[in-house]
Amino acid sequence: MGQIVLKISADKIKQMKQHYQAYLEKTPQAAVFRAKTPNAVITAYHSGKVLFQGSAPEKESSRWKDASAAAEPKKAKHSPSVDTTIFQKSHIGSDESGTGDYFGPITVAAVFADKEQQLQLKQLGVEDSKHLRDDFIHQLAQKIVKLPISYTILRLENEKYNRLQNKGWSQGKMKAMLHHHAIDKLIKKLNGTAYDGIVIDQFCTPAVYKRYLQSEALKLHDHTTFITKAESHSINVAAASILARARFVTAMDKLSEEAGIALPKGASSTVDKAAAKYIRTHGEKQLGHVAKLHFANTEKAKKYL
Repeated sequence: MGQIVLKISADKIKQMKQHYQAYLEKTPQAAVFRAKTPNAVITAYHSGKVLFQGSAPEKESSRWKDASAAAEPKKAKHSPSVDTTIFQKSHIGSDESGTGDYFGPITVAAVFADKEQQLQLKQLGVEDSKHLRDDFIHQLAQKIVKLPISYTILRLENEKYNRLQNKGWSQGKMKAMLHHHAIDKLIKKLNGTAYDGIVIDQFCTPAVYKRYLQSEALKLHDHTTFITKAESHSINVAAASILARARFVTAMDKLSEEAGIALPKGASSTVDKAAAKYIRTHGEKQLGHVAKLHFANTEKAKKYL
């Protein structure tokens, strides 16, 4: 789980609190606010320190970097000499959802849309799913799949996730494999249709991503661009983020229905209590069916038993 700390002025922290209004949680002692987004838990303190923790803290901290009075720790850089013209060309974009959530699967979507179809996506109001509420995401996803675009969606269920994690796979490797296979399946689905390149929302350095693939005797697809906040640059990645999030939310709803209790998103104390309730109802052995067991929430939940 990554961590980034920024030093931010009191006025800017007030703006941050307003920005994260929909994601606010119970405020810890000595803090101004705490918010939980799909990327990270953001805790702002009266001292001016703002802590970003989670699966992708850089995606949230980068919004406030210009307001920071202190340098951030070194982060993964974009791949060398990113060709920004790819974003206006016919390309494949991929993104994932569910990586920072204790409950539920990881989902990855890959989308191909040519320049004309990209205009249709923009007309629908497609943007980064992290800025949209889940109910609207579901509606938008239904509209996206009705367009003449090509896409694939893969889901890594919790039980398989836990097996791979026990074998020594990091979450980063799991994400790399999901992105690779989603893109691979989409290329096969295109059946020879030309595309100008591939854009992946960067969650690790390109070198690390390649090593993950090489460990499973796989090779990076040609003409692949890695860039952080790719959904802000590529409408295809933004569409992929919406499809991935919609599939994740649907999976969470189904798991909650099967469990007979509401399984909250994120990794907060509310999640700890829900996990404890699940254990009391279904037994600890069944927890791996709905949760990522290596998260700290597993041990925290036991304190509520």
